[in-house]
Amino acid sequence: MTEEKKSEGIKVVVTNRRASFDYAIEERFEGGLMLFGSEVKSFRAGQVDISDSYAVEERGEIWLKQLYVAPFEQAKAFPHEPRRARKVLLHKREIQEIKDAIQRGGFTVIPTRLYFKGGMAKVELAIAKGKKKGDKRQDIAKKTAEREARDEIGRARKGGGR
Repeated sequence: MTEEKKSEGIKVVVTNRRASFDYAIEERFEGGLMLFGSEVKSFRAGQVDISDSYAVEERGEIWLKQLYVAPFEQAKAFPHEPRRARKVLLHKREIQEIKDAIQRGGFTVIPTRLYFKGGMAKVELAIAKGKKKGDKRQDIAKKTAEREARDEIGRARKGGGR
């Protein structure tokens, strides 16, 4: 973790690495996440899966669906439901932007990372558009070309060349 992130007090719990591969990300939002006590314990332990989750707007609120938070072993008396909908706390303006993006069509809202910031559970939501197979191939080709160019420059600096 970089010094910059440590100074902000950010502890990343989980990142959705497939998001940038499967989706073209348009805009990102940071929101608070309403959790039960046992969920916070599992969250801190990193027992969370965001690969299938998505956000929806219902009655003027944003809800995170299909977020898996493993049951906390020591909370047997009052366990939580692992895949329940969890409310995301955002400003009205941000909720309206997300609602408009969903209504435009072709866009979805996905969580890209879950983290603690100042002791509070946070989620980074992204308005994204699904990529087609060809788009993914173009991204792979572009990354490969950039990597090869970097490698070639490195070899030239060392004087090795081919």
